[in-house]
Amino acid sequence: MLRSMYAGISGMKSFQTKLDVVGNNIANVNTIGFKKGRTTFQDMMSQPVNGASAPTNIRGGINPSQVGTGVQLGTIDNIHTQGNRQTTNRPLDLQLEGDGMFVFGSGFDALDTAAETPTVTTFTTAGIQENPDVSLAYSRAGNLYLDDEGFIVNANGQYLMGFQPTENNDGIDGENAGPISIPAGAESFSIQGDGVVNYIEGGVTKIAGQITLSKFSNPGGLQKIGSNMFQTSPNDGQIYSDLDNNNQYTAEADSILFAPESAGTASIVAGALEMSNVDLSEEFTEMITAQRGFQANTRIITTSDEILQELVNLKR
Repeated sequence: MLRSMYAGISGMKSFQTKLDVVGNNIANVNTIGFKKGRTTFQDMMSQPVNGASAPTNIRGGINPSQVGTGVQLGTIDNIHTQGNRQTTNRPLDLQLEGDGMFVFGSGFDALDTAAETPTVTTFTTAGIQENPDVSLAYSRAGNLYLDDEGFIVNANGQYLMGFQPTENNDGIDGENAGPISIPAGAESFSIQGDGVVNYIEGGVTKIAGQITLSKFSNPGGLQKIGSNMFQTSPNDGQIYSDLDNNNQYTAEADSILFAPESAGTASIVAGALEMSNVDLSEEFTEMITAQRGFQANTRIITTSDEILQELVNLKR
């Protein structure tokens, strides 16, 4: 059989995958916080025909002769560039301007009902990622909501994680983290650029907590799990902060949680959303390229088949 036929088949399979990725990008052009994908190809092992030889006193060197056997999928990359801002003027719509991701937790009781007065369940910043009951996920989608108990959650009901206020409510306790709750008696609330959530109760401004972010040196290594969420992988390069009880960076404390506008993390813009980073003009160009590449590979198969037919007909 002809090698060109198998090379054409590999090309069709690879361009089909590229079309799948392009189609997913276009489908999510208006998805909040979506990060587009990109397909790259690699050539397959080449079959040697003649080997290389070194130059001699009477003859020059000869280059190797190889016949390629087709193409294979190289990578499917997640491109984490900044998406466009869409202003909504909704207080619980948050956009990240810069590096970092919101941290969402699930799988634990949000309220510590064992206390005399029920309080928000908190964890040390160093141990929150090690708690077996807590499942963490990360996202750039900032469309948030309040549930029946006053907790800030995402569209899937996962709790937005953040630093808790101090006992006398005069600042942020960087040592404890957990869900952020706004009391039912709050008259209004606001979210600052550094993630601090304030609310007014009885005419007095109080602190509900500070939204925290996580950073990754290789965000392309995160795994998409659907619903605008990512989970960690062995190659995401998750960065650990060094925070003490006063929200200061020290060598004694390790945490995956960062305060916004600190250590190069993003600032938070309330009343706006980060939309998809998909560029439709670019995606349509990639779609046409993939379509033409697919068609060209089908022609290779058709031509190879015609050659085989001529060979079969030689005996007639």
